[in-house]
Amino acid sequence: MTLRGAPVCALAGLLAAGCMALPNSGPYHIDITTNAVASVTTDRHAIAFDYVLLDINRDVLEHVAEVGPGSFFSTFGTGKGPAPVIRVGVGDVVAISIFESAAGGLFIPAEAGVRPGNFVTLPPQMIDRSGSITVPFAGQIPAAGRTLTEIQRDIETRLANRAIEPQAIVTLAEQNATEVSVVGDVINTAVRFKIRPGGDRILDIISRAGGLRFPGYEIFVTLQRGNKRATVHFPTLVNNPAENIFVAPGDVLYVYREQQKFVAVGALGIGGQTQGLTNQLAFEQERLSLNEAIAKAGGLADDRANPRQVFLYRLEFREALEAMHVDLSKFAPTQRLIPTVYRANFRDPSAFFFAQGFPMRHKDIIYVTNADSVEVVKFLDYIRAITSTVAGVSVDAVTIRNPNNALGGN
Repeated sequence: MTLRGAPVCALAGLLAAGCMALPNSGPYHIDITTNAVASVTTDRHAIAFDYVLLDINRDVLEHVAEVGPGSFFSTFGTGKGPAPVIRVGVGDVVAISIFESAAGGLFIPAEAGVRPGNFVTLPPQMIDRSGSITVPFAGQIPAAGRTLTEIQRDIETRLANRAIEPQAIVTLAEQNATEVSVVGDVINTAVRFKIRPGGDRILDIISRAGGLRFPGYEIFVTLQRGNKRATVHFPTLVNNPAENIFVAPGDVLYVYREQQKFVAVGALGIGGQTQGLTNQLAFEQERLSLNEAIAKAGGLADDRANPRQVFLYRLEFREALEAMHVDLSKFAPTQRLIPTVYRANFRDPSAFFFAQGFPMRHKDIIYVTNADSVEVVKFLDYIRAITSTVAGVSVDAVTIRNPNNALGGN
């Protein structure tokens, strides 16, 4: 019996049964693609999305913005100037007093000398669903959506021909229509606050609700007003006074916690780690620079990383890219968020200064590529694994053959 072909046969058998014998965490991709009864696929060598590539430099740092998901000032305005005028609405209760210059008029009889004054106070009345109130001899007075002064003048005008130099004073006895609702992660949640005559801003209302349950850098505030809504990162309200706008009747403030996070993949990780890092990491602070984000991810792995090719993926605002003079002609004019890849070269000593001034944003992705030498090492390890397997089979074959010869076999 001869076993000269045993190594080759054994290797062929291993290769033939490899797909069936080797461990795996699930089905092979070839099985998934070939067994589909219907599929819609694209060229695997084609780029799925157009994107912009920018090297981080001085010009980029001047125009990249620490922007949040929206802006109250841009959406609603009213960030500067005096407080908006509060107008009465349906459900408010008003009190009306009417004065005449002399007795013997419409409301003050001639014999009313013992009265404390030449005026009459009407019973308080609620503005009805039609938005009106009723004044004797003046009829229905439109009230909803008007100021107290406008209502006073309307009453005086209607009574001018019947009363003696009438003057009206209208006061707000009960405020029901000018309220703001606050829900979410505040101390006193799900409450309504009446807007004070001097006006209230966003931070005023949050303060009256008891403040925040969680650190400010984890909080976002959504303002809904009619059919419009906008969301702002809470620190923006503090750092940018223009965003701390006045609230209006019927506004709804939703305060919610969402930790700002970024994803780190590739040749990152602490010393001794043999595989690339893939992780989602929280900012845990109000501002986070690219340098600090890389440090949170364990830094560049010095045995694998290519420091010239450190990438940051994000959807960048069109306005920022236009300020950087990027040609966006290949993107639709209405596309506000542009897929953008920023690249940092940490072989350049000054890159650390640039990276320290580059602000991270929520849901950014950091990707550090492997050095070219790492790919060569991977290939050599693959060859070494194959050759060591073949050598092992050869040794086993020789081990079997020698006892066979000793027993008198050919």
